Amino acid sequence: MSIDNAVLSFAGFMVLLSLALGVFVSQYWLLLTAFAGLNMLQAGFTGFCPAATIFKALGFKAGCAFK
Repeated sequence: MSIDNAVLSFAGFMVLLSLALGVFVSQYWLLLTAFAGLNMLQAGFTGFCPAATIFKALGFKAGCAFK
């Protein structure tokens, strides 16, 4: 799995997790969805993603977006 795929999978998982927690636990969990969305937006403009840095350190192979 490339870093790109790992970042997209992780972001999708976080959005779905926070949505489920927002529905079943507390609406404040929806702030995690907002944080994930803002992080994806800034990564689109700056090219920097903290999750990509972590996945790179874990040994994932480079992709097109994150090297």
